[in-house]
Amino acid sequence: MDLRSTLLVIGGSACSFKLLNTIVRVLPTPVLARKKAWKWRNVSTSLAHSSLTGAWAVLCFYFHPQMVEDLISSHSVLSHSLVAVSTGYFIHDFLDMAFNQSFKQSWELLLHHSVVISCFGLAVTTRLYLGFAVVSLLVEINSVFLHARQLLLLSGQRNRPGTEVTAPRPSVTYIITSWLNLGTFLVFRVSTLGWMVRWLAGHSEHIPRYILMMGTAGLSLISVMNTVLFYRLLRADILTDTHNTSKNH
Repeated sequence: MDLRSTLLVIGGSACSFKLLNTIVRVLPTPVLARKKAWKWRNVSTSLAHSSLTGAWAVLCFYFHPQMVEDLISSHSVLSHSLVAVSTGYFIHDFLDMAFNQSFKQSWELLLHHSVVISCFGLAVTTRLYLGFAVVSLLVEINSVFLHARQLLLLSGQRNRPGTEVTAPRPSVTYIITSWLNLGTFLVFRVSTLGWMVRWLAGHSEHIPRYILMMGTAGLSLISVMNTVLFYRLLRADILTDTHNTSKNH
């Protein structure tokens, strides 16, 4: 794709995710989730993006395995399209949060999205570092379960029916989703991020200074956000449940 086609794909992707968000608005929404209708639509759209791009990233390496050997210049039409489509999603999500959520609530994700859009935008326009961008999208495999967990919470399906008042106990669906979320977090967020940091450090001599600075800043930000997120997940799904179980017995 030339630059014009790339920009059309990014714009078309942003519009497509906006359309999907609008479609979710007219679909049946769980009663409890109606209190946070915008959040339900936003997370549902994010789940669709994660499901699409997580699988897409795996296919990119499956059909073009040589990209693993050269994350800087090696790429395929499939990988270039993936990063362009994902850039469009992050633009949509940035605008969706900016217009519908207070800055105090969304500043962390707005900052994250700004970094991602900058890095992905550079990759798709220069056709360099696309492999590195595709590696980062493996994180979306974990995001599938992270967003599914959010939807269960929004729809009030965290606890088993009839246990909410006396002794709240997580539902089987929530327990499975929670453990899959934590497991894929360690594999596709922590391990992938560690591998990206190691790769960046090992190739620093072959990377222009401004790109190295962008990559370092982005990975540092994401490392801090992932650490905080993992602590919150542990506290909410493991530490709290363990404490409640010990109290009930």
